[in-house]
Amino acid sequence: MKQFVGTGVALITPFNEDLTVDVSALEQLVEFNITNGINYLVVLGTTAESATLTKEEKKLVMQTVSRVNAGRLPLVVGVGGNNTMALVQELQELDVMDYSAILSVSPAYNKPTQEGIYQHFKTLAQVAPLPIILYNVPSRTGSNMLPATTLRLASDFNNIIGIKEANDSLEQVNTLLKNKPEGFLIISGDDFTALRTTLDGGAGVISVLGQGLPAQFSALIKFGLEGEKEAGMQLHEKLLPGMQLIFEEGNPAGIKVICSEQGIGSPNVRLPLVAATVQLQKKLVNFLEALEKVSA
Repeated sequence: MKQFVGTGVALITPFNEDLTVDVSALEQLVEFNITNGINYLVVLGTTAESATLTKEEKKLVMQTVSRVNAGRLPLVVGVGGNNTMALVQELQELDVMDYSAILSVSPAYNKPTQEGIYQHFKTLAQVAPLPIILYNVPSRTGSNMLPATTLRLASDFNNIIGIKEANDSLEQVNTLLKNKPEGFLIISGDDFTALRTTLDGGAGVISVLGQGLPAQFSALIKFGLEGEKEAGMQLHEKLLPGMQLIFEEGNPAGIKVICSEQGIGSPNVRLPLVAATVQLQKKLVNFLEALEKVSA
């Protein structure tokens, strides 16, 4: 699964002023990331506000990304939720032409036990038309998929190929790295820990900030993969304010401002999210200006 080593990005879904999908901006975003060194694209993850998209809109987003990508990069599609049997049906009906893997988040709100999480992903693995990348993000789901559960799934199902680990515990990440089966991918799901995870032997990142600064974030992960710690840490420190700011008022409000400042789309988000405040927008503009000066 070398196609998922490096920098992946969890794409936003740009919206017009009337909150319909901005297809033109999505086309721009895909091209911007391809031409600036991103290794693969993740479509309809939580950053895409997928919970607020209709079935028809999801299809439109998938088709748009596929058409613009034109086979240049591997594509991953997010299919996750807390209704296991509904996901089974979705996977059975999903048109995955041009896609290479599925990203599936651990069930939110229900707070299943570790056995419940295992059985959930076991059920999905038995019907999935593509390999699965697990996604653990305790801050959003309300439960932590423990390393023992991840490793059990990795051992039991050949089509579960990796995990996007968005747990701020590097101890948990290192437990996975030390005990994972050969070839199983440990992918950072947290921009803050992306470099550290990669330096420790991880496969890279699925980033949020990366889609707004693809050249810089790709360089960061390349340093990590090549073991260039000092150069990586210097770049990490330059990007750190952006990593912090884009989550200050929730995701993806912040990254949509970054993209907008790059000439891609608008800051518009759908309820229950609201657009970034003027104060945050100013902070993000200042960050971009400072980054440009440092990079000059």
